[in-house]
Amino acid sequence: MEWVANRWTGVAAAIWIQWSCGASYTFSIYSPVLKSTQGYDQSTLDTVSVFKDIGANFGVLSGLLYSAVTPYNPPAGVPGSPSKSKWASLGGPWVVVAVGAVQCFVGFIFIWASVVGLISPPPVPVMCFFAWLASNGQTFLNTTNVVTGLRNFPQYSGTIIGIMKGFLGLSGAILIQIYHTFCDGDPTTYLLMLACLPAFICLLLMFLLRIYEVHGGDYKKHLDGFSVVTVIIVAYLMFIIILQNFISLSYWARMFIFVILIFLLASPFGIATKAHWEESRKFAQSDTIERAPSANKATSSKYSPSGDEVEYQELPSEEGQIQVTSDDTLPHEEEKNLLLAMCTVEFWMLFVTMISGLGSGLATINNMSQIGQSLGYSTIEINNMVSLWSMWNFLGRFGGGHVSDYIMHRKGWPRPLLMTATLGTMIIGHLIIASGFHGNLYLGPVLVGICYGAHWSLMPTITSEIFGVKHMGTIFNTIAAASPFGSYILSVRVVGYIYDMQADEDDNTCFGIHCFMSSFFILAGVAFLAFLVGLALYFRTRRFYKIVVLRRLKHYARR
Repeated sequence: MEWVANRWTGVAAAIWIQWSCGASYTFSIYSPVLKSTQGYDQSTLDTVSVFKDIGANFGVLSGLLYSAVTPYNPPAGVPGSPSKSKWASLGGPWVVVAVGAVQCFVGFIFIWASVVGLISPPPVPVMCFFAWLASNGQTFLNTTNVVTGLRNFPQYSGTIIGIMKGFLGLSGAILIQIYHTFCDGDPTTYLLMLACLPAFICLLLMFLLRIYEVHGGDYKKHLDGFSVVTVIIVAYLMFIIILQNFISLSYWARMFIFVILIFLLASPFGIATKAHWEESRKFAQSDTIERAPSANKATSSKYSPSGDEVEYQELPSEEGQIQVTSDDTLPHEEEKNLLLAMCTVEFWMLFVTMISGLGSGLATINNMSQIGQSLGYSTIEINNMVSLWSMWNFLGRFGGGHVSDYIMHRKGWPRPLLMTATLGTMIIGHLIIASGFHGNLYLGPVLVGICYGAHWSLMPTITSEIFGVKHMGTIFNTIAAASPFGSYILSVRVVGYIYDMQADEDDNTCFGIHCFMSSFFILAGVAFLAFLVGLALYFRTRRFYKIVVLRRLKHYARR
């Protein structure tokens, strides 16, 4: 049983769940048929999309459920008490996955039934509820995979979160390839697929997701193996998307492409098997595995802000006497729950940066079809841009995790510095989209998508380091609520409102640069304000990362 259920097969299972549950990023595929069958104008469609975003990003319920049903047992001496919830004995992460799978199925099946006419068109609030329910299931799956991965691989939290978040961002492109292969351009069939496919994969693999109390060891090379596979998948998908932009593929060609894609997606299970075999052989050759510092050794024992035990080697006396006062850094000696985290300045700084970083990104992707139509792009080009957005979203999530680990371990730079840099780059992306020059959607959304994805890797990692890992699922999902909040303001009240003002009253459509120019100038201004807040967060936390986190990571690397 150990060869089937271990922390490595848990990563492979989580990857499959992640790539199947990102339907919220493909809203542009089925939004035209939703708009036409339900008789919506652009503002109404954007309102439905905002509730979709609220569901996909407001994951407080998933965080609370995860904390309730998943035991937390910190090593002896680590601040924070073990979980005492009566529900924790009922199972583990699989419970949260099951709840998310049911939500995805119920939400999308009702949207599909409304579009095909099995039920009469519901009132807008009811449709908003269906959209919320379908996308909120994603938060249960995402929370489970991210927090479980971080607990199983605490040393390289940025890398494992980058892999998990990366495949969630990549899911849009994968699902669209399945759409091209099996749905034959029919978005109604695609909606039915979104109801059934994620639920089936979750029910098949959810019992592989567990907390495995195995810490230490050199597992970076195996995580890098997963990373190599993801890069190959991205390169393959980009090649296919570009190819589809120039030629029309036959059914058998699309099927061949799909078979290769499935083979690549299955390869993480091969990597997991090899990693577990090497790890088991290494442990079998060792008489004992050190899990805590020996009481009779002259060592300095500390713990990481994420709550995982870190064994320090013997330190020089002057280094061992470093004192960290409240004026030097943030409090770090206890696991914070949601209420305590919300009483800190850092929580609200992260919240404000996410309003722009995530809200403006969602405003861009939700209106990608209309932006492309207004500038004269073809339907194929627009669909390919949505797929390419998933590529850039993935690269941001994946790269944000890897790059932040690199700059932390090798350069000594804090993660908020990278977050600030992405906000600055996002300003440029919005200005390029606003300019409306020919081919701007092949450049502007690239920058916005990469920066948007990077925020999804950086924010959970920073949250776990500042506030701890015990309540991480609840805290980072609460901060992520800034995403739909920002999306509502920026997408409905700014982008949708200005578009409707410029649109033809007869068919609610607008053509020309003026349709979105003002909107994206405003988004660029909002991103600049968030850039200033991110810069303030960097200066406030740099002592924390320099004195505490980097010092501990250095000793982690010596193990």
